[in-house]
Amino acid sequence: MQLRTFNDGPRASEVGIGCWQMGGTEWGDVPEADALGALRASAEAGITFIDTADIYGMGRSEQLVGRFLKEAGREKFFLATKLGRSPNPGWPANFTAKVIREHTEGSLKRLGVDAVDLTQLHCVPLDVLKRDEVWDALRALKQEGKIKRFGASVESTAEAKECLKRPDCSSLQIIFNVFRQTPAFELFKQCAKQKVAVIVRLPLASGLLAGKYTAATTFPERDHRTYNRNGEKFNVGETFAGLGFETGLKLTEKLRLLVPPGFTMAQMALRWCLDFPAVTAIIPGARNRTQAAANASASDLPPLSRELHAKLREFFAKDVKPHVRGPD
Repeated sequence: MQLRTFNDGPRASEVGIGCWQMGGTEWGDVPEADALGALRASAEAGITFIDTADIYGMGRSEQLVGRFLKEAGREKFFLATKLGRSPNPGWPANFTAKVIREHTEGSLKRLGVDAVDLTQLHCVPLDVLKRDEVWDALRALKQEGKIKRFGASVESTAEAKECLKRPDCSSLQIIFNVFRQTPAFELFKQCAKQKVAVIVRLPLASGLLAGKYTAATTFPERDHRTYNRNGEKFNVGETFAGLGFETGLKLTEKLRLLVPPGFTMAQMALRWCLDFPAVTAIIPGARNRTQAAANASASDLPPLSRELHAKLREFFAKDVKPHVRGPD
């Protein structure tokens, strides 16, 4: 497992583990044993970057991560969480200094730690990102040692650019994958210039880029791949890269022709993300030990060729982009 340097010094695995699925509310049921197995397998493969959020399963994901850290040792991991989407008390009250503090302290308790390495605003509205008091609340928590740094998980380039106006914003978490390439065209340059870490979520486009789905594939009722295919519940780009399942399947079949020898489609997709120097970490999810180990393997693969990168850019521009829904 290769390590990359976070903007202000700490090093962590370039492949992390995203823990959205461990909440058990947006990816169908994930038994505790499977969730803990995925975390253990990740650690065994050298993964040290863990990303969760207070809203995942209303704290269940954080609790499971906390149980894992208690057995594995907190000091070995770069621990990131997020806040801002909890229904208690909900928007707009979530963005007061008092509630930001309460949500942070709730996360610390569930995780069983004194401080997190990174807290991120969790896909909050653009008008919230423009408020000085929100960032001031995060600065106060940093000064108190409850969080070591702060950043934001965003849904659009406009939101990312707003965050970049804050000189002490440490990181941006974005959707980036072979089906969502826009951040590479401009945003990455600015992040590199300002030494802002880039955390890539959904590098496998809700599993499409694993290349294993077919038209007969179904998902549980409590899975966003069932109930958010057209953005019914939240940003459509979070589900199948905003392509829709049927369109995504057709594009996946075209993409299959570009997978190089010795790679699975998932490995190609993950390696593609890692080939961008601006990327600090990718955080694919894993439901079990097998998926966690497979994700980690991308770090040990050689970079994709320049020719393949060019073909994938052309594939995105001609075949994919016209079908992408949701904000860039």
